[in-house]
Amino acid sequence: MSKVMLNYQNIIRRDAGKRFSKPCVRETRIAVYDVLGWLAAGMSFQDITGDFPELTEQDILACLAFSSERERQLQYA
Repeated sequence: MSKVMLNYQNIIRRDAGKRFSKPCVRETRIAVYDVLGWLAAGMSFQDITGDFPELTEQDILACLAFSSERERQLQYA
């Protein structure tokens, strides 16, 4: 895997009409926190993409990159 963090801005989006403007994956209603919760519960990338075929492994990586960036911003705010 590349050591450069995935450019999540093309994948993670906010839409005022979806999920109360929570960051979601592309045009889906799947929020970043949904994906993070599934990973935290022990689901693998393969489990998630199997249950939600509209997601890709790149989408999951984008959620992780988004979360990492937000944590970094909070840490230095």
